[in-house]
Amino acid sequence: MLNAGVELGGTKCVAILARDTGEIVARDTVPTSSPEETLGDLERILLEWKRQHGFEALGIGSFGPIDVDPASATWGRVLQTPKPGWPGADIVRRLREKIEVPIALDTDVNAAAFGEMRWGSGRGFVDFAYVTVGTGVGVGLIVNGHAPRGFAHCELGHIRVSRLAGDDFPGSCPYHGDCVEGLAAGSSLVARLGAEQVKGLTPDDPLWDSVVWTLAQLCHAIVCAAAPQRIALGGGVLDNHPYLRPRVQATLVESLGGFLELPSGGDYVCAPTLGKDAGPLGTIALAMSARS
Repeated sequence: MLNAGVELGGTKCVAILARDTGEIVARDTVPTSSPEETLGDLERILLEWKRQHGFEALGIGSFGPIDVDPASATWGRVLQTPKPGWPGADIVRRLREKIEVPIALDTDVNAAAFGEMRWGSGRGFVDFAYVTVGTGVGVGLIVNGHAPRGFAHCELGHIRVSRLAGDDFPGSCPYHGDCVEGLAAGSSLVARLGAEQVKGLTPDDPLWDSVVWTLAQLCHAIVCAAAPQRIALGGGVLDNHPYLRPRVQATLVESLGGFLELPSGGDYVCAPTLGKDAGPLGTIALAMSARS
């Protein structure tokens, strides 16, 4: 059975057509520009796929914050985001007007978590966390098979954690300064050093001490709050510097201080098995849930 998915990112959007097995049939990418232009391009791709192949449902994973409550009058709208032109953009309304299939919507990181749970590093688990460290820091947290819902979706990348002693960088987050994103995201590295120097960072650069510490504190909070069976740590920063993962796990264990013992049987802080396909395939997992 065929499903369609759309991953809306800050710089690009990925449309994907795939089977229930995760086999990708078609993929297309469009730049993230204005909502009208971007959603119009995605609509044309989806309509062509529907005409050529047909598909049963559509999953959407979007950057946020977004309204993910189907009972809300503003379900599917982008909320307060620094991305120009996108606050208030009605993603779901635009894409469902002509597509006319069941739609499931979630954050891009929750979608990635669901993708990893169906086909990747979280397979077999019902409690799982996916952390992406790229331009920003996002956390897809799944508890008992579901993404937690309150008055909004979780934004754990914006929690404030204890600072590494001696790190006086004020942070780069425009909302919170020294939250996790403001201290450990790729944008914070650029703010600290400049883009050219970031490219030349070596594994033994002392800047990584702060990044590792900050991400370990984030994982500490996730473990104490939800105790997921595994945490996948991905995104551009970790993909380009994979030696950071074992350091984050070691620092996490030290931070927990023996109060909680992490599950055995492989790396608790691991790489996403699906790599860069976690997000796109995650939208397929969302689409499959929309059919049930």
